[in-house]
Amino acid sequence: MNQSLFGTDGIRGVANEFPITPEVALRIGRAVARVLQSDGQSRHKVVIGKDTRLSGYMLETAITSGLVSEGSRVLLTGPAPTPAVAHLTRSMNCDAGIMLTASHNPYQDNGIKIFGRDGFKLNDELENDIEKMIRADALPQPQGDLGKAIRIDDAMGRYIEFTKNAVGAGSLKGLKVVVDCANGAGYHVGPLIFEELGAEVIKMSIHPDGRNINKGCGALHPENAAAMVKKTRADVGICFDGDADRVIFCDENGQVIDGDRVLCLCAKALKEKGMLKGNTLVATVMSNLGMRDALAADGITLETTDVGDRAVLERMREKGFNLGGENSGHIIYSDYATTGDGIMSALMLLSLIREKQTTLSQLADCMVSYPQVLLNLDVSEKPPIKSIPEVHAAIQTATKLFAEKGRVFVRYSGTERKIRILTECADAELAQAQANAIATTIHNTIGI
Repeated sequence: MNQSLFGTDGIRGVANEFPITPEVALRIGRAVARVLQSDGQSRHKVVIGKDTRLSGYMLETAITSGLVSEGSRVLLTGPAPTPAVAHLTRSMNCDAGIMLTASHNPYQDNGIKIFGRDGFKLNDELENDIEKMIRADALPQPQGDLGKAIRIDDAMGRYIEFTKNAVGAGSLKGLKVVVDCANGAGYHVGPLIFEELGAEVIKMSIHPDGRNINKGCGALHPENAAAMVKKTRADVGICFDGDADRVIFCDENGQVIDGDRVLCLCAKALKEKGMLKGNTLVATVMSNLGMRDALAADGITLETTDVGDRAVLERMREKGFNLGGENSGHIIYSDYATTGDGIMSALMLLSLIREKQTTLSQLADCMVSYPQVLLNLDVSEKPPIKSIPEVHAAIQTATKLFAEKGRVFVRYSGTERKIRILTECADAELAQAQANAIATTIHNTIGI
């Protein structure tokens, strides 16, 4: 229990198990309110959104109780994409925003993301302050008046208009799109936005029941949208994850387009318009080496960070860049958003297709990918990788074999008890063989 509650994307775990319990959630609510009170004011406004998981009701009620007990005013949006909550935090002049989601994880999990008044995720210092209060033996008795909680009916309307204004009325006219909403937070607003901008929309996975979020659908299973694209002769398939902060696309031929290609084509398009700040794209170390080569040919620099959209966004803010993301589908347009936004990313791509009067397959033909193998293994514990001699030796062996023509990258998941193995090499068979060798070694040491 000494491990930090906050991972790379807030607090996450199995619902009704520590730390995703109503007791801890109530403490989180109180702790957030008390951290906000450090500015000397007693009244603060906090917006809370959630995805469609069954446990969202439990957590929403508990966190709201904690906030209200400390005098905060709470605005409840109901089901809302994560980027919508980040946007509403800023646009409604709130002091904080809270999103209840476990993103792409199954419905049994849930999580808590916290945004500051600027719409960005909290920094480590504030997360540490909140965690100290959560773990304290007892919090001081609340003083002063109680707050109140209200449901805001126009919350999603505000976000819808914001996203539409980014591209302009009628900007999707003439396009036919398949939209798989993963039975998640974007199930209503996603298709509606595309329709109101003029697209013909074929909807999938828009009937959440609390248990079917991400289940065989959405960004984790783009093959469903790909098949529907071919069947209906649509222009593009769009697949969101459970909280709609990331998106996976498939082209008019039913071919799934990985996130690296989307980032690459978007960076080239922005540079062509003179709108790519610093002529730089920010991505993670998991990005394909082929993207680096393709960008360099167009005079674009690729800056790499640790894994996670938080690390990408921090680098963008630090150096003033306006485009970044991950190959998993997180794409950040910082001119418009403070976090990854699947709907906004889809709008930008669709607008580009219509503007250039081309197809996604043609746009995506912007780089030559190195063969890449990505394996995910369950682990019993997470000791430092270098502290496991056998695993460290297997990684070193692969690195030497790849030389300058490839790379190996092994890391633990920040949100699950898993380890991820990435090998990349011009020789596909060598990449697969070394990934398998490392996986076998890990399984024999810390695997389940």
